[in-house]
Amino acid sequence: MTARTTVRPPAVAGMFYPGEPHTLGRQIDELLTRAQQADVAGEIVALISPHAGYMYSGFTAAKAYTLLQGKNYDSVVIVSPSHREYFDGISVYDGDAYRTPLGEVPVDGDLRAAAVQGEKVIILSEIGHRQEHAVEVQLPFLQRVLGKIKVLPIVVGDQRREYCFHLGKKLAKILAGRRVLIIASTDLSHYYPYDTAVTLDQVIVGDVERFDYEQLMIDLETERAEACGGGPTVAVLLAAHELGANVIRILHVCNSGDVTGDRSGVVGYLSAAILRTS
Repeated sequence: MTARTTVRPPAVAGMFYPGEPHTLGRQIDELLTRAQQADVAGEIVALISPHAGYMYSGFTAAKAYTLLQGKNYDSVVIVSPSHREYFDGISVYDGDAYRTPLGEVPVDGDLRAAAVQGEKVIILSEIGHRQEHAVEVQLPFLQRVLGKIKVLPIVVGDQRREYCFHLGKKLAKILAGRRVLIIASTDLSHYYPYDTAVTLDQVIVGDVERFDYEQLMIDLETERAEACGGGPTVAVLLAAHELGANVIRILHVCNSGDVTGDRSGVVGYLSAAILRTS
């Protein structure tokens, strides 16, 4: 008897990005060409990438993903906020794969087992994954630049300090010595007038650029700034730092007003590379 395979179907294909494979592949290729590869020195340990619709944040994401062209990883860990389901803790997808119009992306079972071993905070579940777009929109870019790749999809249900720091330390522990990329999926401020948004977003950008995940957590807690994936970003920065990363390169910052021209209420986007240099 063959074991049943559980595949998480695309939830936002045809909305956040094209649902037809050829159209999707062509759009990503065009975004990567427009983005052009930045000149960064060092080994890429992690990326920060936005997760809005490709028409809004696709170029910002492409500035990060173009750096992966020609690279090889055994697996990719994606750390995402939960937009649709609140739950206490951190959820690692319990199925076999995520599917996009470009095909299935298998879950790394070995990494998943390591992530949940001995855990109470990090759970094995479909909770947080069912309709969540912040993991999903990263996958077609990964499929296009890395080809066949395994992933570990992680959704943070409660972004309290203890959970974010716990996740960062756990990731550093299980990823040590492995050839694995980490991605923090986040947008910045939401629906403020343009000038207010720019001011808020620069707080996040400054904390990230200084590699100051402690200050980033404080700024999120005190509402000095906001980012829907702020907690996941804290976790990824901490993990990358403990894995030896020592430099962060900001690749692109903008908001939806820069794309559409409507500056009345905008959403901010950031991409960055987290590097280990000699």
